[in-house]
Amino acid sequence: MSQKILIVGAGFAGVWGALGAARVLDGAGVRSSDVEITLISPKPELQIRPRLYESEPQRMAAPLLPLFDAIGVKFVEGRAEEISVHDRTVSVVSENGQERSLAYDRLLLTSGSKLHRPPIPGLVEHAFSADCVEDAVELDKHLKELAKLPESPARNTVAVVGCGFTGIELATELPRRMRELFGADAAVRVVVIGSQDEIGPDLGPNPRPFVSEAFDSLGVEAVLGSGVVAVDADGVRTASGTRIEAGTVIWAGGMRASSLTAQVSSRLDPLGRVEVEPDLRVAEAPGVFVAGDVARALTDDNGRYALMSCQHAIVMGQFGGHNVAADLLGIPTLPYRQPFYATCLDLGEWGAVYSEGWDRQIKLTHAEGKARKQVINTQWIYPPAPNRAEALAAGNPQASFV
Repeated sequence: MSQKILIVGAGFAGVWGALGAARVLDGAGVRSSDVEITLISPKPELQIRPRLYESEPQRMAAPLLPLFDAIGVKFVEGRAEEISVHDRTVSVVSENGQERSLAYDRLLLTSGSKLHRPPIPGLVEHAFSADCVEDAVELDKHLKELAKLPESPARNTVAVVGCGFTGIELATELPRRMRELFGADAAVRVVVIGSQDEIGPDLGPNPRPFVSEAFDSLGVEAVLGSGVVAVDADGVRTASGTRIEAGTVIWAGGMRASSLTAQVSSRLDPLGRVEVEPDLRVAEAPGVFVAGDVARALTDDNGRYALMSCQHAIVMGQFGGHNVAADLLGIPTLPYRQPFYATCLDLGEWGAVYSEGWDRQIKLTHAEGKARKQVINTQWIYPPAPNRAEALAAGNPQASFV
């Protein structure tokens, strides 16, 4: 009877986790009939989430079945609903509501994160997002429908709620997208709203002047220091009483880890991520490893923790996949380490700003930064070609991502 590795989630950590696990089995000469790797996800695709601020979001997904066929990974289409650590099973519900239980010997949880939507009146009913392909397509459709309406200040105004990474990239891309839809001479208005006193509070001081320069160049406004307390069909109201009339409200208010984390551990951080051991295992759940946005993992020996980003998810997935297979075969696991950190922030037609290090030392800006961002967005974060040798090599946790 074959042993079974289950991977929950087809995000960046899950896909590269599958590559990492398959690489270990291949290197050990283990046949797929002896150890099965199965990945569970609602769709056999990797949504390229970092690109969903761009136009044509329906193109931002990479098919996975050819890749999985090349490396001998099975795919189960469905949504993981329940994890029983005691029984070592995962309950999966298909799109038509059928439920099945899958057993595992080792589990790699990579179920990712979702946009956090607090209980603000009108938020769910009236705000759009770019959290997943489906949400981004809905936003794109809405903007195209607005273009059919008579021009007005409200029609031409977008309020982006959230002044972090996602909010900045959305806001700086929107002027171009709106002019393409509404006309080159349309008086478009994009307003970024944040409860913090500074734009990009987590970016630090080095990139911030370039963000401000891009905002000024593109005509993006910032309303800071007061959060949104109500959303309706015609705009938003902030805690300070400011009213912004907008035909489009986009919520970009931060992420929370998948709720499946609470089923494998009681040690969760404020974002819902599991506190993991150095090799990404869950101490209180034998046979369970966690990677990506659901893991609170140290990246180095200086107390730096991985962020909810594809940059960290890809490498953490490689380590998680390696370790879940290695542990099953009795091979020593590897401590997750990712000391190199870079940030590349797209700023629309202004360009982009690329920095390295946790202190974000600026390396490239404007057109040079944009060129680096395009390489990242169109090459580095995509899965490898469905060629077995190339795919298995991409699962190596000790190969540099950048």
